[in-house]
Amino acid sequence: MTAAQWLLILAWLGLTLYVLLGGADFGGGFWDALAGESARGLAQRKLIEHSIGPVWEANHVWLIFVIVMFWTCFPLVFASVASTMYIPLTLVALGIIARGAAFAFRKASTELWQLRLFGGAFAVSSVLTPFFLGTIAGGVASQRVPLGLARGPLIGSWLNPTSILSGVLAIGVTAYLAAIYLTADARRRGRVDLAEQFRRRGLVTAFATGVVVLAGIAVLHADAPRLYAGLIGRALPIVLISGISGLVSLVLLVKRRYIPVRLTAALAVAAVLWAWAVAQYPLLLPPDGTITRTAAGPSVLQATLASVVAGMLLLIPSLLWLFAMFQTEGPEAARTAGGAPGGGGGAPP
Repeated sequence: MTAAQWLLILAWLGLTLYVLLGGADFGGGFWDALAGESARGLAQRKLIEHSIGPVWEANHVWLIFVIVMFWTCFPLVFASVASTMYIPLTLVALGIIARGAAFAFRKASTELWQLRLFGGAFAVSSVLTPFFLGTIAGGVASQRVPLGLARGPLIGSWLNPTSILSGVLAIGVTAYLAAIYLTADARRRGRVDLAEQFRRRGLVTAFATGVVVLAGIAVLHADAPRLYAGLIGRALPIVLISGISGLVSLVLLVKRRYIPVRLTAALAVAAVLWAWAVAQYPLLLPPDGTITRTAAGPSVLQATLASVVAGMLLLIPSLLWLFAMFQTEGPEAARTAGGAPGGGGGAPP
């Protein structure tokens, strides 16, 4: 394999981690919006804040990593997407900034109107940001971003059937992952009642997302035929892995197996991303933006590959340590995640 291919794999791994980790943070904002009135939703909001608080900034490392990788290693792809999709990209940037600021300010606020203002900003930006990220992916997948500066339609490139489908699917996936992760977090802190609430939400979200996926088959067939052909062709085994993992996740969720369902749910979502990559390989920007054509020079690629490998030797152990420390909290953490432990229906796995 060439250096460009290895770097593309690493970039796609970074994108996968951002979806699985950062995406769940956005999903937490989705459930924050549906938690209910101030008193009734307090326990859920405290759990969400406590779950994403130590890691949400770290999870954005992967988005920065992906952006830098494409900027450095595939500059023609980066320039084409950034110039054609600058409207949704700007909205994504504003959403990330507004979400982070609102999340921080709400934790420091005491007035009810401030809590509502910052809570609303946090929730709305947590929904809109993944939607616009999905529209960008849909525009690329449906061949609406040609190579070159601003050669694609500024509106139609991200407002089209495939982009809308991808945006809605992004919201569903982030909400689903958040519900799955929060069940285990709630149970670990002794909040069986909250675990039950998020378990039910996970089941509902899984069903709703499955409906969107099934409806999306017709959308892709009509609007993105090349991607559709790839998904039912050489990427079909990965698509099947995603479907089977999703079904297994439902069974595990019904049985309240909150730890293994995290793995199967993550596999189901990750398989979707890799099925897309395999379906259009070796194209980065269909129909003619191949890896070879869009890659930087050999010296840049080789230097970047060496730098990335060295950086990961430092970054990955640090992130694993962060998550390991955070995941070893016991039931005593329930005091900071919504009150006293126990209460509510349901049974632990």
